[in-house]
Amino acid sequence: MQECCVTCYTTAGQLLNIISPREFVDFSYTTQYEDGLLTCAVGIEYEGARPHCVRGFNHLCGWFCVPLQDNPQHSLLTGYIQTDLRGMLLKKTVDLAMAGNFS
Repeated sequence: MQECCVTCYTTAGQLLNIISPREFVDFSYTTQYEDGLLTCAVGIEYEGARPHCVRGFNHLCGWFCVPLQDNPQHSLLTGYIQTDLRGMLLKKTVDLAMAGNFS
């Protein structure tokens, strides 16, 4: 399986929309790798931004999806991503919003 595509997705506003919704547009490539899947992506410039969103940008990133050896019905998903949220954001506000999203 090999596939390239352009994906567009949005995040919800955070902290009662103090942090506006963000829109991301990525070029993505997916291929089989060993027993699982590997997806690589990078943000691209695209003119058609939604009016209520701030356009964020994803630097080169990747995801590995590998079946668990002891339970092949389930998989382990590991991602590496560096996101630039862009827009006017106070570091303190971002830290507060992100603290509840990653554990």
